[in-house]
Amino acid sequence: MVQKAKILLVDDRPENLLALEAILSALDQTLVRASSGEEALKALLTDDFAVILLDVQMPGMDGFETAAHIKRRERTRDIPIIFLTAINHGPHHTFRGYAAGAVDYISKPFDPWVLRAKVSVFVELYMKNCQLREQASLLRLQLEGGRPSSEARESAGLLAELSARLAAVEEQAEALSKQLDETAEAAAVATAAHLERKLTGLRRALDALEPGSGSGAG
Repeated sequence: MVQKAKILLVDDRPENLLALEAILSALDQTLVRASSGEEALKALLTDDFAVILLDVQMPGMDGFETAAHIKRRERTRDIPIIFLTAINHGPHHTFRGYAAGAVDYISKPFDPWVLRAKVSVFVELYMKNCQLREQASLLRLQLEGGRPSSEARESAGLLAELSARLAAVEEQAEALSKQLDETAEAAAVATAAHLERKLTGLRRALDALEPGSGSGAG
């Protein structure tokens, strides 16, 4: 059974959290509320999230400071952050958001369809990454366990399937990067870099499982 992805919604105003839940409920994922930066950081200590929607203007710890804490933690630094702001302070304010580690920056009021589409991209990538990691882990256990030849052949088939699935994700990411490059926005650069890091790591892990790779080759 495929586990649902968790999406962290961070906003100090309950009505804004309600609105986000209404917009994202159609994705059928687990939505987690946080009414402050401190509360968001606590949630990130115990749960893994596919993406974080983070309000910029909050009392106490604002969105920029919260993002800085998230990016400093090894466990959470690669989680995509989408900043939400009710005020457009111009290019400098937007640049500060990207500098803090955001992959996108959306001004309120935002188009519900656009927001849902952006979030769904990161949820899909998160789910694919989870599936690939789980399959790679199972395959590694099988290969290291010295299974009989029949199971070895089954493992080889699983490895080929895993490689094909990753290739499909790489192809989708490449197409997305080309499409984003046309916008020439900072968000495009940040998103493409994030996807590239994730896929490169997965491809290296998969290549390490290929027969003949590593110290045991030959």
